[in-house]
Amino acid sequence: MTTLGFALLLIGAMLVVAEAHVPGGVFGVSGGVALIAGGILVIAALGGGAALAVPVAVGLGLATVGWALLVTRKVAGAQHGRIRSGAESLCGSVGTVRGWSEPAGQVFVGGALWRARRSWGDVDDAVPLHEGDAVVVERVDGLTLSVRPAEEWELIA
Repeated sequence: MTTLGFALLLIGAMLVVAEAHVPGGVFGVSGGVALIAGGILVIAALGGGAALAVPVAVGLGLATVGWALLVTRKVAGAQHGRIRSGAESLCGSVGTVRGWSEPAGQVFVGGALWRARRSWGDVDDAVPLHEGDAVVVERVDGLTLSVRPAEEWELIA
C-alpha cells in the first residue's frame, strides 16, 4: 500500500508539472486527485489515522488548486501580451522624421530607418511633415510604415 501511495504522489506531481507546460485544467485536476489519494494512502499505510490523513489531503488539494490557478493566470496573461518582435511590434511606436517629401519619406523608428507614408484618413494631411517631427506608426505594410503626426500626449515618456 505504501508503494502505491508513493507512486500516486509521484504521478500527481508529474501531472501538475505537465499542467504548467500544457495548460488546460485536465492534468492539474488529475494531478490534484492523485496527490490527495497518494497522501491518504501513504499516511494510512504508515499507521496514521483519519485525523492526520484528511488535513494532509486537504492541504495537498489546496496547494494543487493554487498552482493550477497561478499557471492558468500566467498563460492567459501571456496570450494577451503585445507583439515584441518583428515589424508588427512597431505599431504604436513613436519615431522621428529624417526626410520627407509628400506623400512619403523616411522615419527613424526602433533603431532603424524606414520608408514611410501618411496613414490613410490622416486628418492632418494639410500639415506637412518636416525633419525632426515626431510621428506614430499606425500600420506596417511590407517594409513601408504608415505614420501620422504624434500628438503631444504621446510624446510624454
